[in-house]
Amino acid sequence: QIGAGVSLPGVVAAKCGAEVILSDSEELPQCLRNCRRSCLMNDLPHVPVIGLTWGRVSPELLSLAPVDVILGSDVFFDPEDFEDILTTVYFLLEKNPRAQFWTTYQVRSADWSIEALLCKWKLKTIHVPLHSFSADKEHLAGSPLPGRHTIEMMIISLARSDGT
Repeated sequence: QIGAGVSLPGVVAAKCGAEVILSDSEELPQCLRNCRRSCLMNDLPHVPVIGLTWGRVSPELLSLAPVDVILGSDVFFDPEDFEDILTTVYFLLEKNPRAQFWTTYQVRSADWSIEALLCKWKLKTIHVPLHSFSADKEHLAGSPLPGRHTIEMMIISLARSDGT
């Protein structure tokens, strides 16, 4: 999981039996400590927590074991980070061509779209309809966020040479 934050999606995946690596910015040691604490509190002391800063090629990034799925929960928050996030995702997908990046994206402004960056990095997107897993309800989980038209779930992967 990139941008693990408090690591809820990664912890849930690990509790369901997935092999998980949690990561957040190497520049946020408190966040990394919180990830480790979440793992310990959930009886997951074996889950590795590593510092990865989006857009930066580091020894930790280069030495990552193969991955099948990259989780990104609420990583597309600040438009200044969008390209760095997709640079890191592209690197991981190039290293693991069959992998997929599963993420959510809140459409906050037409000026903050990731679509142009997906084309630039030759990434393709499959949009997952929120109704397909009953997540299209207004005020989901008590959240005051706007409803079904502003949150998107997508699966991002490398585009083939023919653009598909």
